[in-house]
Amino acid sequence: MRFQRLDLNLLVALDALLTERSVSLAAERICLSQSATSSALGRLRDYFGDELLVVKGRQMVLTSRAEELVEPVRAVLEQIRTTISVSPPFDPATSDRVIRIMASDYITDVLLASVLNDLQDEAPNMRFEIQSMTEMLTETLERGFVDLLITIDYAISTDHPSQILFEDDYVVVGWNQNPAMAGPMTRDLYFELGHVTARFGRGRVSAFEDWFVRRQKQARKVDVVAATFLSLAGLVIGSNRIATMHRRLANRLASYLPLVIREVPLDIPPIREAIQWHISNNNDPAIRWIVEKLVAAAAQKPTLEDNKIVSMDEARTRGPSHEELAAQFQAQHNNGGR
Repeated sequence: MRFQRLDLNLLVALDALLTERSVSLAAERICLSQSATSSALGRLRDYFGDELLVVKGRQMVLTSRAEELVEPVRAVLEQIRTTISVSPPFDPATSDRVIRIMASDYITDVLLASVLNDLQDEAPNMRFEIQSMTEMLTETLERGFVDLLITIDYAISTDHPSQILFEDDYVVVGWNQNPAMAGPMTRDLYFELGHVTARFGRGRVSAFEDWFVRRQKQARKVDVVAATFLSLAGLVIGSNRIATMHRRLANRLASYLPLVIREVPLDIPPIREAIQWHISNNNDPAIRWIVEKLVAAAAQKPTLEDNKIVSMDEARTRGPSHEELAAQFQAQHNNGGR
């Protein structure tokens, strides 16, 4: 929300900066990254036409204009807190809140389904709306269309609080009558077979595994492009095609479908799934309660199979770092690829 060109969300950052007189300490206080807090300071400097915080010796000090803002900003935020933001204590047993969550069918299957089922007794009147992924993840969150966003950590915004839920890696999945799945999956066989992959939205945004494999020097043969992760299994059953799938999802599907799982013959880095909420909801007790439930549930599941942890660590040393891949992935996402 803006008031006379000022983004009112920046008032929280301004108060923290004026109080802590440090970008790093202010970032920690409001649960943002240091780069996002530094960006907020830049926008505040532009709005007020003043440096606000300047380096003097080994510390940062407030300018005269910033000193004048300390009490008024604090008073405004306190007024908002006491008149608008203070809500009755949250009681899940009586709450009738509607929580809107944007998540893929993969996340819905491996995490949300069990958690939301478990919450039936604790929060019998709460309702949950799960929305499918779009190309405009951050914009959807910032415009208030969803309360929570769960996605790969490469795709979340640095402007809002977030928390890592779990790590997952990839496996090859095929029909149990597919002759190619009789033994280990080799690199040559992987690129020889037809593939099924998932891409999303009108822009046909790639999933991470599709994006990563397409960066290899050797192209794979994609026969079928599906709109969901869950549909991959049905599209390989009865065929000689294969799919590269999240291990957690593959293990669940293979427990009741005629599927065989093999290790991927490529060093595809593991992914980290994160949950994010708007900074304005940082103190919303209902949102925090749901986040805590999801984090706790994710922690109960094994991150990776023991025999895979070493190879994933080795992959990290051989390939690009997580941060390098994140920058590349975000750049392509911003241009229409996820």
